[in-house]
Amino acid sequence: MRTATTVEASGGEHWTDTTDFVVEAEKLGLDICWVAEAWGSDAPSALGYYAALTDRMLLGSGVIQLGTRTPAAVAQTAITLSNLSGGRFLLGLGASGPQVIEGLHGVPFARPLRRMRETVEIVRRLLDGGKLSYSGAEFTVPLPGGEAVPMRLSARAEHRIPLYLAALSPAMLRLTGEVADGWLGTSFVPEGSGDAYFAHLDEGLARGGRTRTDLDVCQGAEVAFAPDEEALRAMTAGRRKELAFSLGGMGSASTNFYNKAYSRQGWAEVAAEVRERWQAGDREGAAALVTDDMVLGTTLIGTEAMVRERLRVWRDAGVDTVRLYPAGDTLEARLTTLARAIELVRQVDGAP
Repeated sequence: MRTATTVEASGGEHWTDTTDFVVEAEKLGLDICWVAEAWGSDAPSALGYYAALTDRMLLGSGVIQLGTRTPAAVAQTAITLSNLSGGRFLLGLGASGPQVIEGLHGVPFARPLRRMRETVEIVRRLLDGGKLSYSGAEFTVPLPGGEAVPMRLSARAEHRIPLYLAALSPAMLRLTGEVADGWLGTSFVPEGSGDAYFAHLDEGLARGGRTRTDLDVCQGAEVAFAPDEEALRAMTAGRRKELAFSLGGMGSASTNFYNKAYSRQGWAEVAAEVRERWQAGDREGAAALVTDDMVLGTTLIGTEAMVRERLRVWRDAGVDTVRLYPAGDTLEARLTTLARAIELVRQVDGAP
């Protein structure tokens, strides 16, 4: 398995903390650094900066959100970052959710699947250097009735640009299998991933005449090491409110892809109740419903032996790239955790 992480440029106490983390992560042998966007700092600006400070590590947008840029702007960004980095850029796209797309950007969230398919088609056409003449349900380029004619970008992609989709819903997973080079996933429980995720990915792969070898399965989770069982219990308890936020606070009152993903993996009743309590303002009550199994099932938290075994389970489930979110209160602590996790991935890769 390859190793990766995700950062947000403004995510640390100081901007320089994240920059130092990225530079040191490359020295540790990390393969990929994804840069998140969400509702904080933008990803492309930070990626250009990190590209100037690194030499080997791949850098990806994790993710550029639909609705925040036109497909042509996405293609321009991808070409620029790929050429500047010497071919080290991975283009990650995601639909996000109505809370961000409508609440922050003022763009309708409607029909995200159709918008994603058409965005991929337009971006790929522009990356290939062709003139853009496109008529779809969501995008028509050039706009009809005016003086515009089909155009191509003057910039050319000097390297192949792999395209990853962030997907959780069955329909978006099928599209990912059909058209993408990689899948950026989350809320992953390997024991339930067959029905929840891979069945839909495989359906899309078959539709596109492809196999699993054509898709990089990139899954992420927090990694933290506990010296003993007592410390592990404390760690697990500390993560319950974070998971309750994902189940109850991510998205809108009617649209929460994280909640639906957990529901498909065996926790439908508790996920629904957590969401209900969170939406009602009972944050503590929502967190109290989250079980240890839910926390441990979707993270890489435990003793070193436990984390090693979970990594093996992830590998055997079909994960190609493991995205590590190292725990730690300081830069040094996070890097120490990351180094330890990278070494465990290497051990698991070399084991039968």
